[in-house]
Amino acid sequence: MNKLVTIYGGSGFVGRYIARRMAKEGWRVRVAVRRPNEALFVKPYGVVGQVEPVACNIRDDASVRAAMRGADAMVNCVGILNKAGKNTFDSVQASGAARIARIAAEEGVGQLVHVSAIGADQDSASEYQQTKAAGEAAILAAFPGAMILRPSIIFGNEDGFFNRFAAMARFSPVLPVVGAATRFQPVHVDDVAQAAVKGITGAAAPGIYELGGPEVATFRELMQRMLTEIRRRRLILNIPFFAASIMGGVLDLVQTLTLGLFNNGMITRDQVRNLRTDNVVAPGAKGFADLGITPVAMGPVLPEYLWRYRPSGQYAAIKESAKNLRKV
Repeated sequence: MNKLVTIYGGSGFVGRYIARRMAKEGWRVRVAVRRPNEALFVKPYGVVGQVEPVACNIRDDASVRAAMRGADAMVNCVGILNKAGKNTFDSVQASGAARIARIAAEEGVGQLVHVSAIGADQDSASEYQQTKAAGEAAILAAFPGAMILRPSIIFGNEDGFFNRFAAMARFSPVLPVVGAATRFQPVHVDDVAQAAVKGITGAAAPGIYELGGPEVATFRELMQRMLTEIRRRRLILNIPFFAASIMGGVLDLVQTLTLGLFNNGMITRDQVRNLRTDNVVAPGAKGFADLGITPVAMGPVLPEYLWRYRPSGQYAAIKESAKNLRKV
């Protein structure tokens, strides 16, 4: 019988790529998500019955255990950028990760891969980064042989970074950014998935790996790159950290006062704290080279999905080519 991997958050941005790759490896894939009816799109990744979404809430022991039972390996891709209701940074990224690792050890799971983030630091001013570090520590305490992946900002067809700002640029003449000089090392989502597969199959040694692409760029440079791809000219306006903190505080307060009915998807105070620090691979850290993976650059990938934000959409290249035709 084929081996089984459980992927918590397997229908999310990163999780779906891992699920697809594991199905191609011939594994049975159990995609553990809160709403399995919204994850049915993963089923065609394999043959009938090979990839199955199941209901799971990582805040509950019984739910986590049921999704993991019988698995040979598991991956935790669950993470949040903004807390809402019971899904706080601690309950998801610290306690949730700890619960998964503890139960994995109790169930005798062979391999554990955890997707964290570059910048995870218990001494960080950002609660997001503090809980990422707490989750890593809890995982290694319960499951010392785990592989922990720390990617920089991730790009790809379904990303929430380039897509978000490209959509904004379609309607706004100004593109506001916080931390325009902050540096990132964007990594392609499928490269992160390849790294996870190495850990799941036991082809890579356990430990912490920081994953960054071949290019380092500031926030402003990434926005300029995106605007070039979508053929639009916009003013990139850097919002000072102190002003962004005030904005984030007001929006956080509105979310609290409305009991979560207003979801602050714009900017939070914690995100502002996070943006004060560069998001690049640390010197000497293990990374793609240690995994035998050559990361993909942004150049060949961005046009594959950002074309939809161009004024002429998929016809932009044809119109640009037509301009070069000589008049007969």
